[in-house]
Amino acid sequence: MEKVICHYCGNETELVTGDVIYPHRNDLKNKKFYLCRPCSAYVGCHPNTDKPLGIVANAELRKAKSKAHAVFDPIWRNRKLMKRSEAYKWLAESLAIDRSECHIGMFNLDMCKRVVDLVINKFN
Repeated sequence: MEKVICHYCGNETELVTGDVIYPHRNDLKNKKFYLCRPCSAYVGCHPNTDKPLGIVANAELRKAKSKAHAVFDPIWRNRKLMKRSEAYKWLAESLAIDRSECHIGMFNLDMCKRVVDLVINKFN
């Protein structure tokens, strides 16, 4: 199991199942999450692993990540505008980061806002 530290409070997170975070969602009850109990920040795991999908996020950051995905993903879904690899290459270049670091799940609040602004300015 990976050691995941909360960047909000510095505490080590706890590996829990979805029934702890989403008790009303039967579809998530068996999925794994890293939870920081003092902050209530959490992050999901890749399917069938203990590997986090990104950084531990509070409600504000989770909302920002969702918004970033909501505006960015349509660029490549169903190859509407670009192939997925082309879209992430464009995003990495636009953010002036290495392609290997270009994962919305790893972004902080500012980077998520930048994604939204870049996509809206380029494609809307």
